[in-house]
Amino acid sequence: MATVAVTDDTFDAEVKNSDIPVVVDFWAEWCGPCKQIGPALEELSSEMEGKVKVVKVDVDSNPNSAVAMGVRGIPALFIFKNGEVVSNRSGAAPKAALQSWIEDSI
Repeated sequence: MATVAVTDDTFDAEVKNSDIPVVVDFWAEWCGPCKQIGPALEELSSEMEGKVKVVKVDVDSNPNSAVAMGVRGIPALFIFKNGEVVSNRSGAAPKAALQSWIEDSI
């Protein structure tokens, strides 16, 4: 399963009401570190299909979700489980570190 683009309008349905844990990546097209972790998140989305859903929120097009989550810098990653944030981190990280963080949180 590829990552899913989420908007301010679909955030609650895709993230808060999901049956499985969700990794939310707040990013922007102009953000170098965001582009750096993008391929790793795509791979993890496929590798962990059925266990976790990975979604991406473009902060330029969807500022309300970012503001609601208190995002001050990107990339900002949040893990939601049962509609609640269970973990968050910011900045780029290698795929192995992202995978470990996700597995430890879900």
